[in-house]
Amino acid sequence: MNRPVNVVRTTVAAAFAALLTGLLTAPPAQAAPGPRTLYAAPDGRGSSCTAARPCTPGGARDLARTETGRDVRVLLRNGTYELDEPLVLGAADSGGNGRTVTWTAAPGARPVLSGGRDLTGWRQNTDGTWTADVPAGVTPRQLFVDGRRATRARGESCAASTCDATKAGMTGATATGIATWQRPTDAEAVIRIRWRNYHCRITGVNGDAMTFAQPCWANSASGTDRTGPSWDSTTVDSARYSGVAFFENAPELLDEPGEFVWNSEARTVTYLPRPGENMRRARTVTPHTERLLLVDGAHDITVSGIGFAYAAYRRPGTDEGYAGTQAGLTLTGATGPVDHAGRFYTKPAAAVTVRGGRNIAIDDARFDRLGGAGAILEAGTRDSSLTRSSFTDLSSGAVYVGDTEPMPGAQRAGERNTVAYNTISRTGVEYTDSVGIWAGYEAELTVDHNSLDRLPYSGISVGWGWNQPEAQRSVLRDNRVTDNRITDVMQVAREQHDGGAIYTQGAQPGTVISGNYINRSAFGNTERDGNGIYLDEQSSHILVEKNVVTRVGYKWISNWADYGIRNTARDNWTDTAAPALGGTGSVMTDNRTGLDRLPAEALAVAGRAGARGGPVEQLRTDLARTGTATQSSTEGTAGPELALDADTTTDTRTRSEAGARWQVDLGDERRVRRIEIWNDSSATTADFDVVTDDTTVHVDGKALRPTVLDLDSRTRTVRIVTSGTGRVALSQVLVHP
Repeated sequence: MNRPVNVVRTTVAAAFAALLTGLLTAPPAQAAPGPRTLYAAPDGRGSSCTAARPCTPGGARDLARTETGRDVRVLLRNGTYELDEPLVLGAADSGGNGRTVTWTAAPGARPVLSGGRDLTGWRQNTDGTWTADVPAGVTPRQLFVDGRRATRARGESCAASTCDATKAGMTGATATGIATWQRPTDAEAVIRIRWRNYHCRITGVNGDAMTFAQPCWANSASGTDRTGPSWDSTTVDSARYSGVAFFENAPELLDEPGEFVWNSEARTVTYLPRPGENMRRARTVTPHTERLLLVDGAHDITVSGIGFAYAAYRRPGTDEGYAGTQAGLTLTGATGPVDHAGRFYTKPAAAVTVRGGRNIAIDDARFDRLGGAGAILEAGTRDSSLTRSSFTDLSSGAVYVGDTEPMPGAQRAGERNTVAYNTISRTGVEYTDSVGIWAGYEAELTVDHNSLDRLPYSGISVGWGWNQPEAQRSVLRDNRVTDNRITDVMQVAREQHDGGAIYTQGAQPGTVISGNYINRSAFGNTERDGNGIYLDEQSSHILVEKNVVTRVGYKWISNWADYGIRNTARDNWTDTAAPALGGTGSVMTDNRTGLDRLPAEALAVAGRAGARGGPVEQLRTDLARTGTATQSSTEGTAGPELALDADTTTDTRTRSEAGARWQVDLGDERRVRRIEIWNDSSATTADFDVVTDDTTVHVDGKALRPTVLDLDSRTRTVRIVTSGTGRVALSQVLVHP
């Protein structure tokens, strides 16, 4: 029914009048409170936390807890915050529900949380060393002089024939001179076996025999039943033990500038300065406080622009010592449950630990000069990130994500964490079995666009558990290792073996390894070792695609185990070849192998990889590739052509004879600038001459992988000839114009 127009107008006017009356009489709406900014400074005090009166970080935290209804920013002023205990952020310090909590550097500031203690009062000794007293409660395991790491005084290696290790201890005290040292019980033996590293303190010397701290030595020896069933082959009393890498921390070893020694009885440190160092003016710091920041059970917190330095890792200095298992984790405790899958191994101490965190973001942080690791995200931390940060000069690894329990409860499972755009260099300085980035049983983990350089062992390690029954079903899945730059890892001088630039363990469906640039993994080794991408043990259901892998000591990809199944490697670029992938359903397809030049697409992928991209080492043209190879004799089927097949996993071999020879005829005289000789799997080519038509170069000792000779020669032939009686056995010879 139509109403009259005047009635409609009256109704609208009345409604408007009522609305206006309500607005005029209603109480005013409460505006949302603005963000609260708190200030902290190294010399802060009180509880105001204002720009004029900053407080300590702990004071700022306590005041921030009272601000429950608005955003909070804690600004750290420039300078060093010396901590006796970690800054702890718990559930009461969280954000959430639209509220943000941010801990960040003040504009233009570079604040550093430090666990260091200054050592002062240096006095000069007649032998050129300097000594300082150490405060009570401080045990210097590392020393930094004007920010530069000093080395614990160390000696030479001791072969197993002299330093023979058993479950009870070790011989060699007489031959090494340890039997006459003033304080041998301050010294440690450092041992490296395959992927494992051990540091145990001497506790007694009786004639030629030495005993070591317990449980360190027992945990480093066979028979614990707390490591994998085959791992007793890599213990200190195993056949693979080849000797002590060095003994350290004895005044009798203090003979190189930059070395120091700790005397636990006198509580002194003695140091031999480097040229130019003035100990009256130098700042000397030793790490003392272990954790600097602990985020425990908190959520929705951002930490940005803060540095972390001089954090300690105390356990190796106790009777626990350092009984390395893999990747920087250790066996601790005198007893423990039977464990063949690494479920109860112990992570190192780290400067920053996030435990059970949700939506924790650490960004633009700086981790350097640490006695342990950089950062740990563990105990069910999820939806958290560590980004755009730098890690350098760390005794242990840079980043640890997750835990070692394959089937954790729902609240303990690590999911959707991110480690991205970080730079990691010179980590594992002391504990050389550690890795750059380690992840245990994680799901939907992203490791993306990180740059890792100069690491002693593996670069990125994802997964755990080997092929043990308790680890065959796990939460591992859908992880992504993408666009990382990994260079100069598996460093030969550090004597750690059986790893790779990217290393995986366990069945992890949906996991992708893509777009990574790997260059020089175990380059220059004496044995066939050091992979590019290593799908070890039970690694399964992993896609490896569009990676650039060059200059590696062994395989560009390794998937050797028949129980590592359904892996796929496709569309990768590499300068060598590799055996087919092991395991049911594993395939290799459309990979460009044996390259002596990287094509434009590969150069583009490699150039984009890493935190900021970077240069790519272009391969050199190989003149030998199209040459004709001969050798003086052939043992079995190891013919001379196998050194020209662009495959460092195949070998030539002559018989052992006087003047054994391998040769390549290039077809025409060519100008040669470089020759690379890659030894065979047994490193049997030793003490040999490399002969061209106008040049002879002698090589002492074993050929490496590779031995690289730079020269200027015009030649048609390249010959490798033993100087005496022996074999010539090679996996590859490259001749570059």
